Amino acid sequence: MTTIEITDVPTVWCSEVELTSGDHHRIEAPADAQLARLLVRYRRDPLGFVQLATTGEAIGTDELVAGLPAAAQRRLADLRMAGGPVDDRIGADTPSVTVVVCTRNRGPELRDCLAGLLTVDYPELDFVIVDNAPSDDSTRRIVEETVGQDARFSYVLEPVPGLSRARNRGLQVARGTIVAYTDDDVRVDRGWVTGLVQGFARRADVACVTCLVCTASISSPSEHYFDARVSWGERCEPRLYDAVAPDGDPLYPYSAGIFGTGAGMAFRTAVIRELGGFDEALGAGTRSAGGEDLDAFVRVLQGGHALAYEPASLVWHSHRADLGGLRRQMYSYGTGLTAFYMKHLLSRSTRTELLRRVPKGVVKLAAVPKDTNRAVGQVEVPTRELMLRELAGMAAGPVLYLRSRRNVATTIPLES
Repeated sequence: MTTIEITDVPTVWCSEVELTSGDHHRIEAPADAQLARLLVRYRRDPLGFVQLATTGEAIGTDELVAGLPAAAQRRLADLRMAGGPVDDRIGADTPSVTVVVCTRNRGPELRDCLAGLLTVDYPELDFVIVDNAPSDDSTRRIVEETVGQDARFSYVLEPVPGLSRARNRGLQVARGTIVAYTDDDVRVDRGWVTGLVQGFARRADVACVTCLVCTASISSPSEHYFDARVSWGERCEPRLYDAVAPDGDPLYPYSAGIFGTGAGMAFRTAVIRELGGFDEALGAGTRSAGGEDLDAFVRVLQGGHALAYEPASLVWHSHRADLGGLRRQMYSYGTGLTAFYMKHLLSRSTRTELLRRVPKGVVKLAAVPKDTNRAVGQVEVPTRELMLRELAGMAAGPVLYLRSRRNVATTIPLES
């Protein structure tokens, strides 16, 4: 079947505005943008999103605040009472942090990612760029050209393909007491690491922190669809997760997307090493094509630790702009999810727990495509085809995981 992608959709310019920068804020959107989606922040804390027409006129602080949901307005009042910015709330302790970026043959994306990393304003910091099974030396050259003599950056080659394999290689060489991960198609906020550290400071048992992953651009039907499909780009209130299941979530802790995503996550280095790192039968570059971040989050909770979702830490993610890339992405979402489930069904320690959650969980999962279609609205994308692609991935995921497990190379030993 031939599908024609419709491009006559509004271009949404995605940016942010800091309320403390003045009483009026000029929205300087590109000429081709019809709408602006603004992340409204107060002293770097995100409050929520406001969408408005790009008239070119300045907008007042009161008008921006009025456009926020009631919960965000209440949060603003609390923050005004609390005082200082995020930096003042992490305490005297500034744990060392290693940021790992795994990449493979994606030069233009990596340049933008590195440019963002260079702006990060955290003191105890180093970066590891893992070049995963490259076809040439272009990644090494881009790293050298972009970061220059900055001693915080190091380049590591991992010849065996696979995102989990690359993440484990970064974990092996990480020097920080916290190891953070982001992707090469992400641009981090300058306070991203500071926000992650704030997440760890929320409770002594927090061993993993995830962040707000904002949509960087919405200019094509595919980007509109993906923006509506994912849930990790809109929640602006911090949340702690542990062994106690939240109300109304029958699949917890096996719920997809509830904790965040691998595009911005961090772990206490000793804990993720103790857990064995990432499952190399899961993730991009394997037959299962995903699920490794979901698996890591669940294993952290099963290990008796807590996980913090910390929106004060945020990144900007570039979605798949073309329909072919979106089709592949949705198929991979399906395979990764059920491959992750297959892993835990095979485990004696989690099999019974997961099976008990499946009946109600299936009902919840079935509603996701329908909810996405409603959120997309009038944007003309082949929603039925994309839903079927995702379902086909779900059907294939368990078998692909079994094949992937057989093909996994020996895991790199992790230093304690």
